[in-house]
Amino acid sequence: MTTCSHLDQIRDITPAANGCVDCLAAGGTWLHLRLCMSCGYVGCCDSSPNRHASGHARASGHPIVESFEPGEDWFWCYVDEAAFLVDDAPTLSYAPGDTDEVRRVI
Repeated sequence: MTTCSHLDQIRDITPAANGCVDCLAAGGTWLHLRLCMSCGYVGCCDSSPNRHASGHARASGHPIVESFEPGEDWFWCYVDEAAFLVDDAPTLSYAPGDTDEVRRVI
């Protein structure tokens, strides 16, 4: 079983946007969102055309994201290529629609 060796890099963050930061700036679209657990950057997944979340991880060295999708609470480490859950972690998700609201489910 693969484990993540970067759990110490998970921070108490505030999401930078209610959608992919770079897609919103460029007028792009995404399929799913990922939240950087080091700095709060919100990027689109690797199934999206621009793959901003993994690009951010490579450029910044921030290894861990949480799914930013409603109802999902899993994490991914790009370095260790490992998916995992964190006990008692608050689940953050974007709020679909024309809003700047971010949902926190505890």
